[in-house]
Amino acid sequence: MTAGSVLVLGSANLDLVVTSERHPEPGETLIGGDYSEHPGGKGLNQAVASARAGATTRFVAAVGADSAGDVLLGVADDAGIDTSGVVTVDRPTGRALIVVSASGENSIVVVPGANTLCPTASAIDTDVLVAQLEVPIEVVTSSFVAARDAGAITVLNPAPATPLPPELLAVVDVIVPNEHEVDLLGGVDALLASGVGAVVVTLGERGARVHTEGRVTQVGSLAVDAVDTTGAGDTFTGYLAAGLSEGLNLVTAATRGCAAGALAATRAGAVPSIPSRAEVDAVSGV
Repeated sequence: MTAGSVLVLGSANLDLVVTSERHPEPGETLIGGDYSEHPGGKGLNQAVASARAGATTRFVAAVGADSAGDVLLGVADDAGIDTSGVVTVDRPTGRALIVVSASGENSIVVVPGANTLCPTASAIDTDVLVAQLEVPIEVVTSSFVAARDAGAITVLNPAPATPLPPELLAVVDVIVPNEHEVDLLGGVDALLASGVGAVVVTLGERGARVHTEGRVTQVGSLAVDAVDTTGAGDTFTGYLAAGLSEGLNLVTAATRGCAAGALAATRAGAVPSIPSRAEVDAVSGV
């Protein structure tokens, strides 16, 4: 199929990552292991995944006038992403503080910084618009309204989970929460009743579940040895969006996304772990 176009609206962060045997309990101090810095932010992760999946990808975001912002813009440029929609603002570039346990699970605290000034994606000329909730929800809502008016498919990754206004839900074609987020949002039935077209629940190593009105489809994943799950969900979402942009149906696009997310979990970091389309094609069967 012919590659389509994806516009990603969202966050760009520098990830500060430390490894630890386990996650600390409240009030507890642990001695960590390795420390590293990686480009990340859910928006940038998903944009890179979309580009590596073969879609023509544009990115709308905000970074600070600092070295971290320069690094993130360089990563996007290297991935072939159009960054003309990224603005530089008078706030520090966002950061994410990440602890990765020996089992590969992560816990994350995001410091938004410049992401709070992310611009609206008002000029929509794309097949698919993707957004998350690490930028102001008002910006996401207005961008989705514009995308719906322009005939684009809208994909929302509701992370971090927060109550969603009815005017946003009414213009979401596909929402992609994980198991924890879907519960916080009231469950699949409530989301479908609100006007969302389809719900794709990511299940980690168990793949994903695609819910549409009257139908549920389980999509399997690859059996892998997880090293770091940071960015695996974003990889899934970026690949899902790219698949939809080239005309795949939702289940087939989710199948490719599950394979991509599983491969990402076998490598450290967010952006560095995102696989190429050739790697995914070799294992996904799509």
